[in-house]
Amino acid sequence: MISDVAAEPDDYGPFGAPLFDGPEARALRRVGVIDVGSNSVRLVVFDGAARSPAYFYNEKILCGLGAGMAESGLLNPKGRGRAMAALRRFAILARGMEVNSLTAVATAAVREAEDGPAFEAEVEAETGLKLWVIDGTEEARLSGQGVLLGWPEADGLMCDIGGSSMELAELSGGKVGATVSGKLGPLKLQGSGGKGARRKEIDAGVAEMARALGRDRYDQLYLVGGSWRAIARVDMERRGYPLHVLHEYTMTPKDLRATIDYIAESDLNELGARSGTSAARMSLVPIASEVLARVVKTFRPKEIAVSSYGIREGLLYERMPDVLRARDPLVESARASEAASARLPGFGRVLYKFVQPLFSRATDRRRRLIRACCLLHDVSWRAHPDYRAEICFDNATRANLGGLTHSERVFLGLALLHRYKNKREGTPFEALAPLLSDGDTAEAEVVGKAMRLGAMFSAQDPALMGSLKLYPKKGLLELTLAAGDGEALYGEVAEARFRSLAQSLGAQPTVRIKRK
Repeated sequence: MISDVAAEPDDYGPFGAPLFDGPEARALRRVGVIDVGSNSVRLVVFDGAARSPAYFYNEKILCGLGAGMAESGLLNPKGRGRAMAALRRFAILARGMEVNSLTAVATAAVREAEDGPAFEAEVEAETGLKLWVIDGTEEARLSGQGVLLGWPEADGLMCDIGGSSMELAELSGGKVGATVSGKLGPLKLQGSGGKGARRKEIDAGVAEMARALGRDRYDQLYLVGGSWRAIARVDMERRGYPLHVLHEYTMTPKDLRATIDYIAESDLNELGARSGTSAARMSLVPIASEVLARVVKTFRPKEIAVSSYGIREGLLYERMPDVLRARDPLVESARASEAASARLPGFGRVLYKFVQPLFSRATDRRRRLIRACCLLHDVSWRAHPDYRAEICFDNATRANLGGLTHSERVFLGLALLHRYKNKREGTPFEALAPLLSDGDTAEAEVVGKAMRLGAMFSAQDPALMGSLKLYPKKGLLELTLAAGDGEALYGEVAEARFRSLAQSLGAQPTVRIKRK
C-alpha cells in the first residue's frame, strides 16, 4: 500500500485529508432509517463512506396508508395492516444487520389521521419501534438536507411530494432556508371531487405556499419523491434518453409540459410498462402531474432536476458533523472505493499528481472530476481483462454517486474506459456519446490515456513516477524520468502508451532522463 502521507506530505489541496475511515465516518456505519410515508414504508440501512454513503440495504413496500383518508379521516385499514407487517419485518432485519442507530420517522398520513396515535402505540408494542412523527416544516427541512447530501452546491427550491403532502424548502449556500408544507399529495387530492375542483384546490394550495415563502421565482427546482421520479422516467422514455439514472436528471419546463401532455394521452398500464414504473405508482402520476405543472407555472424555474436523495438521506446528513458535510461527496466516495478495491490504495493520489500538468487551465469542478478518475482508475481490476474497459464505463456511469451531472458521469466513464483501452468504437460509450461534447470527449480520452501511461510506473516508490509537461505552442509533450530505476520502468509498452497519449494531444513525444 502506498501511503498518502509518504506520497505527498501535507499537500491535499482543496480536497483535504481523507475522512472516509476517520472516527466520524465509522460512527455513521450501519445507520438505519425507517420512513413511514403516506404511500410507502421503507427501510434503508446506510453503510456510509463518510460524505457519500452506500446503501447497505433498501426495501420499500407501497402500503397506501393515506389512501381514502381525505374522506374517512383514518388510516387506510388494508394499508395499515400491510404497514404493520412491513415494520415487523424491518425491525427484525435491523437487529440482524446490527444497525447501531435506527430512526423510524412518520410523515403526513400518521400525523394527520385520527387513529395516528393508536397506530404509533401499536407499532411500538408489536415491534419496539418508536415512531418519530414529524410536522410538515421538519419534513421539508430533512428532505432539503437530503438534496444537499448529494448536491452540496444546490441553489433553488426543493419540492418533495409524498402521498398526502408536498413540502418546499429553499436551498442556498449549503443550507436549508425557509420551508413550507401543504396538503397536495396525490392520495389526498383523490378525494377532491372532479378535475375542475381538484385544479382549484391545487392552484390555491400552491399559491398559498408561494405566499408563505414570499417568493415566486427560482432558477432551479429540485424534485424529491416517488411520483416525481415516475414522471422523470416517463420523460426519459418519451425523449429516448440513453442514460437511465434518475439522480441529477434534468428537464426544461418545455420538456416537462410535453411529458405531462404525453401522460394525459397515454394508456397508464402501457406507459408504466415502458418506463419501468409499478401500477400502484403509475396510478398516482396523473394527479401528481397536475400538481407539478402548477408548481412550475408558479415558480418559473429555468431547469428542473431530480434528486434521488430525500428525507432518509436528510436524516443521515443530520448525523454528520460539519467537517463531513463540507466535503465533496464524489471525491470522498472515490477515495473509499480505492481503499476498498484498488490493488495499490493510495496510488490514485500519486497518479493525479502525474496527470495534473496536462490540465493546468482546468476549472476546479473539472479538476475534482479528474481526481475522481485517478482514484477509481484501478477499482475494477478483478474484472475479466477482455471486458474490463466496458465494465469500468458501466460502473462509473451507473454508480450511486452524488455531485455528478449526467455529462460528468459519461466523462468519468469514458476516462476510465480509456484507462484500459485506446479505442472507444464498439463500446457502450457510443450510446451515451450525445451526452458529451466533442471537446469533453477528447479531454476524457486524454485523462484516460494519461492514467494508462501512469499506471506503468505503479511501483511502491512514488518517486519513480517521473513527470509530464505539455508545451502547447511547441506542440511538445515531455516525459521526465529519473535515471536508473525510473528509466528502466519505461519499457516498450510504456513507450507505446506515451506515443498514444501524445497523439491524442496533437503533440510530439519526447523523453528526458534526469540524472543526479
